[in-house]
Amino acid sequence: MPCSIIVGGAFGDEGKGKIISHIALKRNPSIAVRGGVGPNAGHTVVCKGKTLKLRMLPSAVVNERTRLMIGAGVLVNPEILLKEIAETKSANRTLVDRNCSIIEQRHIEIDRGGHLKDKIGTTGTGTGPANADRVMRVGRLACDEHLLKDYVGDVTLAVNEALDRHEMVLVEGTQGTMLSLYHGTYPFVTSKDVSASGICSDVGIGPKRVDDVIIVFKSYFTRVGSGPLEGELEAEETVKRGWEEYGSVTGRLRRAAPFDFELATRSVMLNSATQVALTKLDTVYPEVAHVRVYAKLSKGASEFVKDVERRLGVPVAYIGTGPDADDIIDRTKE
Repeated sequence: MPCSIIVGGAFGDEGKGKIISHIALKRNPSIAVRGGVGPNAGHTVVCKGKTLKLRMLPSAVVNERTRLMIGAGVLVNPEILLKEIAETKSANRTLVDRNCSIIEQRHIEIDRGGHLKDKIGTTGTGTGPANADRVMRVGRLACDEHLLKDYVGDVTLAVNEALDRHEMVLVEGTQGTMLSLYHGTYPFVTSKDVSASGICSDVGIGPKRVDDVIIVFKSYFTRVGSGPLEGELEAEETVKRGWEEYGSVTGRLRRAAPFDFELATRSVMLNSATQVALTKLDTVYPEVAHVRVYAKLSKGASEFVKDVERRLGVPVAYIGTGPDADDIIDRTKE
């Protein structure tokens, strides 16, 4: 799969970081490039006992041979990016597209009050106001940011040239399809399109360059902030089931609900998904924790996986059974 896009199927928090880190370690991509909105999305990666919470760098950072890139459509907070580069010691393999927009302090201040915070429940990271400035053509770009001078280049060209050489490229989306500005639960959405099509645009690759679209769903649904959530559980029931989670960026308790097949079917359609990655199966079926062979799943867990495949019409290629990058059933090897 020379070019694969990994995209969230619901409201974010699906476990994209885990899937990307696993593929990066097992498939050894030449490049991992991040699309999506910006530092309002956090991807958690657990590898060899070490936990990384990434808001700017691609989750493939766990593979030291993979070049890390940020596409032109992504908003960059230089302070957060430089901190992650230092923490992961990835300075010599990080490239930021010169056309990325910069999040400034004034964007953050606007985002932390008024309509965006009070009604929409935004993360307060400045992404919405920064995207608004980009639309108005008054935002600053990465090529104008002195702090990023050592990392700025032409990501679009680098990615396309790698594909010309038939090298493997992983494209990492952020948020989830139902937070898309155009296809999600408006107005309770993010500030741009985050479907696979939008991610392609962020990075600068045409649709014919994509070989696989891997859509990630959690085995139950969660949502941070305002907006509809079909079948939403009371907080007490969420805790009782062991589905209690907190947002990696906001620290807020995530609302939870059982798997929504109708929403998932629409998300598969919107993204032209070719594969499904199903995470946190062990949270719903604790007996399958750390299982790495499909045949060893319990009957209930395997029936759920089969039901997902049957109702969505897409094969489940990856099944997460624990937090570590290796706690996964990789059915592409079968």
